[in-house]
Amino acid sequence: MSRPVNDRGTGPASRARRWGWPVALALVAAVLGPGAQAGADSDRSGLPEAVDAVLGDPRMEGGTASVVVADAATGEVLYQHLPSTRLMPASNTKLATSAAAMDVLGPGHRFGTDVLTTGRRHGRVLDGDLYLRGTGDPALLAEDLDGLAARLAASGVRRVEGRLVADDTRFDDRRLGRSWAADDESAYYSAQISALSLAPDTDYDTGTVIVTVRPGASAGDAPVVTVTPDTGYVDVEVDARTVAAGGEDTLTVEREHGTNTVVVSGATPAGGSGAKEWISVWEPTGYAAAVFREALADHGIAVTGPTRLGRPTPAGARRLASHTSMPLKDLLVPFMKLSNNMHAEILTKAMGYAAAREGTWEAGLAAVGGYLERAGVGRDRIRQVDGSGLSRMDAFPADQLVRLLRAVRAEPWYADWYRALPVACHPDRFTGGTLRSRMCGTPAALNARAKTGSLTGASALSGYVTDADGRELVFAVVLNNYLASSVKALEDAIVVTLAGSREEAAVPAPALRSGGRGDLECAWRKPALC
Repeated sequence: MSRPVNDRGTGPASRARRWGWPVALALVAAVLGPGAQAGADSDRSGLPEAVDAVLGDPRMEGGTASVVVADAATGEVLYQHLPSTRLMPASNTKLATSAAAMDVLGPGHRFGTDVLTTGRRHGRVLDGDLYLRGTGDPALLAEDLDGLAARLAASGVRRVEGRLVADDTRFDDRRLGRSWAADDESAYYSAQISALSLAPDTDYDTGTVIVTVRPGASAGDAPVVTVTPDTGYVDVEVDARTVAAGGEDTLTVEREHGTNTVVVSGATPAGGSGAKEWISVWEPTGYAAAVFREALADHGIAVTGPTRLGRPTPAGARRLASHTSMPLKDLLVPFMKLSNNMHAEILTKAMGYAAAREGTWEAGLAAVGGYLERAGVGRDRIRQVDGSGLSRMDAFPADQLVRLLRAVRAEPWYADWYRALPVACHPDRFTGGTLRSRMCGTPAALNARAKTGSLTGASALSGYVTDADGRELVFAVVLNNYLASSVKALEDAIVVTLAGSREEAAVPAPALRSGGRGDLECAWRKPALC
C-alpha cells in the first residue's frame, strides 16, 4: 500500500461517469491521438481500440498512462501505450520486492526472535543481562513475546539481575524511507522500520498499536479508550467528549511527533460506532522491548535493570528461548493481499543482510536490482528507492512490469507468489485482498489476479487475467498526473475488457465503479470496511 488518494474524512470519491462506445471512440482521437501500438493479430481483434477508448475517459484528461498487454505464454505484445514511459508505480513496486525476496531469501525463509544471556544462573536468579534479539520478523505479535516469557518462566527464572537489552542491530537505525511524507508519520502505513518490532493483530501491521475509542454512556461523558496491545509504552490523552445520539462525529486519533503520546480529540455521538485507528509508534524497538518486559512481569519475572536499545548481543550468548515466524511463502499472503508497506521495507533490509551482511535500504535495493536483472528487467529502465512504493521517487514503465510478470512464471516458487496476489471480487480478505470489492459481476471476477497501487495522483494495477478463449494475458496499467479522485474504474474496465475478449474479437467494457466505500483501494480504509 502507498499513500492514499484522499486523506481520510474528505468524503467519498466522485461517481464514475457513464459513457457509450461511440463517444469513447471519439475521445480517443481527440485526447490520445495515435499513441497505441500492437501486434497484427490484436489489430484485427479490435483490442487496441477498446483499450484506447477506456484511456480516453475524461478522468484521464491531462494525465499520463503507461499500459502494456501481452500474451503470457508467447510474450506477443497485444497492446501498448507509452510502454517505456516511467511513472510512479505506487504499490506495484511490491511486485519487484516480493519476487526478489522469494529469490534472494527463499520461500522457506523464516525470521527468528531469540532471548539470550551471557549471565550465570543461581537458582531462580539470572545474574546478567537479558537480550531480546530480532532479525526482522514482520509478523511478531504480543502473544509471541508472551510465549518467550512463558518459556523463560517455565525454566524456573524469577529474577534477572541485569538489564533488558533490545538487539535490533540486524538492520541499521534508519527508520523511514526516502521522501516519505512527513504528514504520514503517525499513520499505520508509514510506520518506522526496525529489526525488532511488533504487530497488534493478524493483519500484521508491524510497528503500530490499535487505538479503539467508544462513546461514553451519555452526552458529556468522556469516551472510553483502549490500546491493543495493552502496553504502557503508549500514553493516551483524551480531549474528546460524547455528544447526544445523532450528533456530529468529529473524532480524530493522532500521535504527537517524536513521542508516543496519542491524542484523542473531537466529539462522538452516544450509541455511535466511535473510532478504531491503527497508529504507528515512535521507536518500534522500544515498543517490542516494553511489551516483552511487561510479559515477563506477567509471568512473575522481575528485571532489575533498565531497558537498553540497539545494543548487539555478545558473541557466545546462550539462547534461552526462541520464536520463528511463518515461512516467507506464507508471509507473502498478508504482505501482498493487504499491500503491507512495512513488510516490503523489512524484506528489503533482510535481503540486504542476506546478500551483503548489511541490513540497509541500499544493500537491499541492490539485491532487488540484481534479481530484476537476472529476470530480464532493465535496471537502467527503472528507479526504485524503497520496497513498498510509498516514495514518490519510484519510477517504473509498464513494459518492465510486464517483463517481470512473465519472467516469474518460470520460477520454482511462482505458484506461491501467484497465490499471494489479490483476486478480483473474492470476498475473503486474505484471498481477494485489495481487489475484493472490484470487478464483481464481470468476466474478470475470480479471474484476474493483480497488484493494486495508490498514491495521490498515481494509480496502478498489474497482473494476470484469462480471456474468453482461455488464453492467459499479462497486463500493466500505470496511471499518473490525473486530477480525478480516482481512476481505478478505468483500470478495472481495461481488465474486464481483456477478460471478456477473444483472440479475434475484443469486447469493450464500460468504466465501472470500483465498488466498496468510495474509490480508495481497501488497504487505505482500515479498519476493514470493504
